[in-house]
Amino acid sequence: MSSSDRYKKQIMNDLAGGNVESLDGSPVEENYDNFDDFAQRSSRQERHGMFSRAFHHDNVSPQQMEPELKEAIAKIKPNERDDVAREFFKRLDDRGLSKRDLETQLGLSTHHASRMDANDVSKLASFTYHSHPDIFQEVMADQPALIKFLSNPLVGAALGAIASKWLHK
Repeated sequence: MSSSDRYKKQIMNDLAGGNVESLDGSPVEENYDNFDDFAQRSSRQERHGMFSRAFHHDNVSPQQMEPELKEAIAKIKPNERDDVAREFFKRLDDRGLSKRDLETQLGLSTHHASRMDANDVSKLASFTYHSHPDIFQEVMADQPALIKFLSNPLVGAALGAIASKWLHK
């Protein structure tokens, strides 16, 4: 078992045992059975607030996040990957960055979200995390499927507070 796996297991054991706290010290109001339950029942504002605190450059640098994104994006379902890519493109387009410009700038194989492979989506996600962290946080709040596949201990520490929200009994 890798140190990252041991670290995640320890966080989950601590949380399962009732050792919970929130990122900002506020009380934990809602109980969730697992991440999928959290992703389905939590409000967008609730997810956005937690993800904006957890996925901030002060907590996880782009150099630490990029390999994690690549690995996590490779693990999500193709239709979820398409949704994540579409959402990134939509929000970046709102900032004046067209799909075609991003395709050229990032060296993507296509600008069609449905045709992008995991490598293309990870390039897009890394660019967004590095250059437009607010958009990255919004997309994670709207498309949280990616979060459950992040594994880096630093990411795990940030997500530990989020996990406490859905494991608190």
